[in-house]
Amino acid sequence: MSSRDMRDKKGNLRRKLVEMPADVKLALEQTGLRADYDHRPAYQRNDYLAWITRAVRQEIRQKRLNQMLDELKKGGVYMRMDHPASKK
Repeated sequence: MSSRDMRDKKGNLRRKLVEMPADVKLALEQTGLRADYDHRPAYQRNDYLAWITRAVRQEIRQKRLNQMLDELKKGGVYMRMDHPASKK
């Protein structure tokens, strides 16, 4: 993808969309947090997935997955930052 392709018509940067891995999908469904995940903005969902899948070691991947699940459960938090729009 060239630098020109990475921007939309308005000049804003576009992010590569990350497909949801099966283990993340299963974790969201088993914890009952899929609806909370789906209600987050698209950029947050994509950021979470990219962050989780970039982990090289399995224990880091699991730690990141657990952080995402915890933030979805609590609401009002995104990547350890306040996110009032998702407050429960």
